[in-house]
Amino acid sequence: MFKKLDEVEKRFVELGELLTKEDVVSDSKKYATTMKEYSSIQELVATYREYKKTKSEIDSSKEILQTEKDQELIAMAKAELPDLEKKIQKLEGELKILLLPKDPNDDKNIIIEIRAGAGGDESSLFAEQLFTMYTKFATKNGWRVEMMSMSPGNAGGVKEVIGSIQGEKVFSKLKYESGVHRVQRVPKTETQGRIHTSTVTVAVLPEAEEVDIDIKPQDLRIDVYRSGGPGGQSVNTTDSAVRVTHIPSGVVVACQDEKSQIKNKSKALKILYARLYEYEMNKKQSEQSQQRKSQIGTGDRSERIRTYNFPQGRVTDHRIGLTLYQIDKIMAGELDELVVPLITHYQAEALKSQ
Repeated sequence: MFKKLDEVEKRFVELGELLTKEDVVSDSKKYATTMKEYSSIQELVATYREYKKTKSEIDSSKEILQTEKDQELIAMAKAELPDLEKKIQKLEGELKILLLPKDPNDDKNIIIEIRAGAGGDESSLFAEQLFTMYTKFATKNGWRVEMMSMSPGNAGGVKEVIGSIQGEKVFSKLKYESGVHRVQRVPKTETQGRIHTSTVTVAVLPEAEEVDIDIKPQDLRIDVYRSGGPGGQSVNTTDSAVRVTHIPSGVVVACQDEKSQIKNKSKALKILYARLYEYEMNKKQSEQSQQRKSQIGTGDRSERIRTYNFPQGRVTDHRIGLTLYQIDKIMAGELDELVVPLITHYQAEALKSQ
């Protein structure tokens, strides 16, 4: 491990020098590539340097205990040593995590797709609440949310809502949200106070660029039509709605939220790229070992991952056996107490397989 860390630190110094050279600074593409690599290892190098500094302090304290006769210095070394040893253990754990193979999608923005499942109108209402929850979490993190597509429910809520969340390391924070979210509560229409169970599916897709996945123009069929609202009413009087079909895969995306056909087409293509990119990722993962799958998480949207029990104020994540009695805070977008333990869990699983 330490040989690799020395190599990374050496590369970090080289990159720092490159970033001061005229031929790199004057070439925007070369500068961006160099800066990206420099930034990607900056935290690892800083942690390693802190580790080496702490190791040196431990060695000095041990030397004092072995060779020094001054009782005051010996007492100081004895007092400092336990804290230094705790610190170096913590830093070593952090280094192991930072050295884990990085998910290439962690820095990407996401497309989040939320769909009502079993439970009728209650499911639609909860689907809308989940989208609001993620929107609030995004706002707390300084991310930007853009509505891509929305299909309203019959009695409020949404049958389907698709949004884009853009910001720093969005996918790394939300990639474990994919799956079936179950809600247990008494619907407003329930007269006898019975608790109903409904489900909503969430899919978190890394946003893909054209360079991530190659789509030939002839593989796309683009249809335009007049958008419609609830009850068949016309939302626009022009053919602004867009439906994009990827012919080889049969994937279809439709957008009608914008009044501009160009904007709807742009949004539809963005969703299409994300879905096809996810398909390619899943195909690659299925070809790899089960061990590798456990490292990155399955992200299987058919898997029931979480239950929101409103009468008990309880949220349970079934994958890690975590139960929090903070449903109001969580629905208000305070998701860190769910997100951080999930990330820690999957990092620990990855460390086991190293």
